[in-house]
Amino acid sequence: MDKLKVDVIIPTYKPEKEFAELIHRLQQQTYAIRKIIIINTETGIFPEKLETEPYPIEVIHIKPKDFDHGGTRNMGASISKADIILYITQDAMPADEHLIEEFIKVFEAHSDIGVAYGRQLPKNDCNIIERFTRRFNYPEKSRIKSKSDLNELGIKTFFCSDVCAAYRRNYLLGAGGFEDPTIFNEDMIFAGKRILAGDKVAYVAEAKVLHSHNYTGRQQFHRNFDLAVSQAQYPEVFEGVPSEGEGIRMVKATARYLIRNEQPLKVIILMYQSGCKYIGYFLGKRYKKLPMRIVMKCTSNPNYWKKS
Repeated sequence: MDKLKVDVIIPTYKPEKEFAELIHRLQQQTYAIRKIIIINTETGIFPEKLETEPYPIEVIHIKPKDFDHGGTRNMGASISKADIILYITQDAMPADEHLIEEFIKVFEAHSDIGVAYGRQLPKNDCNIIERFTRRFNYPEKSRIKSKSDLNELGIKTFFCSDVCAAYRRNYLLGAGGFEDPTIFNEDMIFAGKRILAGDKVAYVAEAKVLHSHNYTGRQQFHRNFDLAVSQAQYPEVFEGVPSEGEGIRMVKATARYLIRNEQPLKVIILMYQSGCKYIGYFLGKRYKKLPMRIVMKCTSNPNYWKKS
């Protein structure tokens, strides 16, 4: 069997100093990458030396108005000529040199798997609440998910994250690619549709990246508004699989964790942030009833609404 060729696709926006470390770690992988494709949203801030790197790197610059969560990733897939494409965000860092290798093991072992996503570990500066959220959403054990898991896992069956996810390129394009335009959540929309069609999604706990954010309540509100909008726009995927129950389960588990670790005051912060998430989600599910001026105050992606 011929060795699978891998391209890495990275959408960027004002990449910071750590981006050079991401490129370095990708270049050090035990399974060699064919090409790194960077699709950069132009802001005047970009490390130009990357465009002259001897390692195969292709940089495409796009205008801010042309960025789309789904469309930009589809662009990367159409440019690539590899068998496997790995999407990774500019703020995710391979935890070791085996990231690509672990994904390839899954694709070689399971010919019926078209998409696999990796485990996200907290960064050093991650707060205790977000640290537990990483553990809750990205457990230590790998799993292959299918439609038969809906009764047990609910919305988690569709969970997939393009922070670090690998796709068979022909599988992705053959299924129509990601929704374009899409406000957010292009990964779960795609995974949900494919699972409902009878396909499978692999969670690969051995493929690890460092990725976490210490979001404020306000940021949580905006993110969950957009998340809910994305679910409301695809009722054929999400309508019968509500998210609220899973959210409540995570809040309860986090509160217990904080108390066990003698951080009872952090429960107050948890309740505040959870309230922000719920209000954002509640409004996002009902976005069609809101005046556009309110939608624009709630969203974290105003360009999407300007285009739609």
